[in-house]
Amino acid sequence: MVVMNKYKKIQDELNIIGQSEKIREVIELVMSVAPTNISVLITGESGVGKEVIAKAIHELSPRRDKQMISVNCGAIPEGLLESELFGHEKGAFTGAIATKKGYFELADGGTIFLDEIGETPIQTQVKLLRVLESGEFMRVGSGELRKVDVRIIAATNRDLSRMVQSKQFRKDLYYRLKAITILVPPLRERKEDIPLLLKHFVEETLKENNVQFQGFTDDAVEVIKNYNWSGNIRELKNFAESIVILAAGKKVDAEMVRHHLHKYSDDQEFSTTLPMPVNTSVERAERELIYKALLSLGVEIRDMKEILLNMNRNIHDQVISEDVEDVSYQDEVQPMGEVEKQMIRKAMAKFNGNKRKAAQALEISERTLYRKLKEYDIE
Repeated sequence: MVVMNKYKKIQDELNIIGQSEKIREVIELVMSVAPTNISVLITGESGVGKEVIAKAIHELSPRRDKQMISVNCGAIPEGLLESELFGHEKGAFTGAIATKKGYFELADGGTIFLDEIGETPIQTQVKLLRVLESGEFMRVGSGELRKVDVRIIAATNRDLSRMVQSKQFRKDLYYRLKAITILVPPLRERKEDIPLLLKHFVEETLKENNVQFQGFTDDAVEVIKNYNWSGNIRELKNFAESIVILAAGKKVDAEMVRHHLHKYSDDQEFSTTLPMPVNTSVERAERELIYKALLSLGVEIRDMKEILLNMNRNIHDQVISEDVEDVSYQDEVQPMGEVEKQMIRKAMAKFNGNKRKAAQALEISERTLYRKLKEYDIE
């Protein structure tokens, strides 16, 4: 009974929902590490709820009365990240019209959550290591050492060990961060938790919207449980919100669920699980990733076909020449650039200008999205 009460407290107060063995293991780790000051690295796929775990650690810690500041390291432009984290002095750089405290100073006595830590530039990693080891840092433009008492929790969906091998991430920082590592399992590995999460998200949606909902049939729940959920909890939440509205007061059956989840499955050519091309440039691979994400933005299949037909016509016209190799790279990929621009516009419109949600839907970092918005002059 005591054990069950512990889990109920976590689930009710800290919004960690589930009864599977894997999520219980995560909860046990959270409760074990929370009372300490040791740094924690939370890993897992995009959308599994890493920030929820970080908040749970903070709320169960002696620092709960101080604030927890969350920083998305991938969303802040590289040139501004150091200033945002550590602050700056007036006149330190163009635009620094006043002295500003950074997130570490603001979180003094509390917790700082560094999401997408793998996106942090190497030069900033050096300063993060110093804060971890001594609690010391300097504002940008200042030679004065400052000291803070901050607990660091970091999160990533990237393989930091591989990044260490490729010199993209500092080994010393990696080992300091991973003193305790919590792996949050993907939703497909905790299927027994899906009905509980679904119920939670449906109830939230009904509270926020004045709509009627008759629930799900048993076979509909089975279809939902057995779906892959590559976007994890975030995808399930979006599904719950939309299906409640689309049901229009009717009971949702398996056929409606299948239609909603697999509305593009009749044309496998456009599957989002298509493999990425190899032996290509980073820019082209990036364009391909965004292109495939078009499906998740609700673009009609006929529009996709029309886009592809136009692209094929352009490429066909180019390769009719005597020497195919004479076709320039710029000419070959120009149509994809236009498609990319359209997708970014659709994503921004779909999420009412919310760059974080648009970047998540496109499966790119917010930093990349900011760069693309500037490149294509999209408001």
